[in-house]
Amino acid sequence: MISKKTKYALLALGYLAEKYDQGPQLISEIAVETKIPKKFLEAILLELKKIGVLSSKMGKGGGYYLRKPPSDVGLAKIIRFMNGPIAMLPCVSLNFYEKCDECTSEKECGLNKVMIEVRDTTLKVLENKTVADLINR
Repeated sequence: MISKKTKYALLALGYLAEKYDQGPQLISEIAVETKIPKKFLEAILLELKKIGVLSSKMGKGGGYYLRKPPSDVGLAKIIRFMNGPIAMLPCVSLNFYEKCDECTSEKECGLNKVMIEVRDTTLKVLENKTVADLINR
């Protein structure tokens, strides 16, 4: 399950995708339109700016905006950054691998095999989806 922080990040990115050609968007407007608490949203937008997904403009006409077209911002990257591993178990994670304490053999573990399949199927979807797919049409 994704965290509330990740869900809010995706909602905010969807909103910014809808407004992509309209310039920077005020935090207060994003918060109202997406129903995200403003303080929480501020922290999320700063994190997304830090990884280069967003830019901001200060002053009159300022706010946040996507640095790239929505179709160039992959969901897998956002989810990994905001939420951590996409895999449901650390022993099947591609980027955050950890051996399970109770496991004696990953090769013989049925749970490991099932979770690899779940991970691969999830990744297949997320790696082919972008922020453009979040726009309500």
